[in-house]
Amino acid sequence: MVLSLKSFQSSAFSQQGQAQAVALQGDYDPSRTKVLHFSMNPASLAKQQRKEEQQQLQEECERLRELVRVLEGGGSIPGNLEGVGSFQSQQEIAELKKQVESAELKNQRLKEVFQTKIQEFRKVCYTLTGYQIDITTENQYRLTSIYAEHQGDCLLFKASSSSGGKMQLLETEFSRTIRELIELHLLRQDSIPAFLSALTLDLFSRQTIA
Repeated sequence: MVLSLKSFQSSAFSQQGQAQAVALQGDYDPSRTKVLHFSMNPASLAKQQRKEEQQQLQEECERLRELVRVLEGGGSIPGNLEGVGSFQSQQEIAELKKQVESAELKNQRLKEVFQTKIQEFRKVCYTLTGYQIDITTENQYRLTSIYAEHQGDCLLFKASSSSGGKMQLLETEFSRTIRELIELHLLRQDSIPAFLSALTLDLFSRQTIA
């Protein structure tokens, strides 16, 4: 069944609007939701759904671009694009191309919003916790204290899974100098927050005394 240009564009941008809404709203409200880390927990499912929706939007943009190229060249519509519509006039082709450019611009703006929010979040974490958190490799995080005495003084934590439910401290040159804190707060008390707090106080006291 042949669709009109208007109905085809409406369908494509409806999918984009849904993908943006899901991305900007987030997966859940951590202040109201208790997270239970199942093998397929709701957060993972929502993340997967968002990924699929963004993939569908990207594929739709690719189909639009291919259709514009074919129509501008005067060729016949390929089999994989036959169902998207019949466009003959140059005005319709120009309008379609304009809509494709608009969709790509919105995707770029969405990426910029994500990047801005990520930077804001990292700055807030650094200010509130006193630790700069960087992702080094998949499921591995480097923590550098605001009171670190040397640039290379850092901690490495590795998550046991992508959910980050359990973290393991990896040995570094710096971690070998704070074995007493590790022994007390990680091995005995099994508390990473207590360990990081104690380390912050220890480093802060060194600067105060100095």
